[in-house]
Amino acid sequence: QVHLAESGGGSVQAGGSLTLSCLASGGAPNLNFMGWFRQAPGKEREGVASTSRGGMTEYSDSVKGRFTISRDNADNTLTLQMNSLKPEDTAMYYCAAATSSTVAPLWAASYNYWGQGTQVTVSS
Repeated sequence: QVHLAESGGGSVQAGGSLTLSCLASGGAPNLNFMGWFRQAPGKEREGVASTSRGGMTEYSDSVKGRFTISRDNADNTLTLQMNSLKPEDTAMYYCAAATSSTVAPLWAASYNYWGQGTQVTVSS
């Protein structure tokens, strides 16, 4: 059973930076895609960034140019570097993983494993 554990959330002022990390265990070699999703109160979960095992990345328009996703297959870790944070980035951030090799990278239903989430709060 795959287990995903996020860390690195917190509170920051607008314009600041945070780095989120996700450690995958228990079957990580089968994870073809990994991604970050977020959900703000009263809103649907949205895809933020994803990466394939081979390193192909995709970003939502709202974070493109500000966030960078990276993956270390040797350590089974996923990282999201978030720069130039805005108040609208405030949300619970979730790490997700998919065993399928054909997914819609930023579509939550494509992913079959999820972490518990880590809160990111950006104040103006």
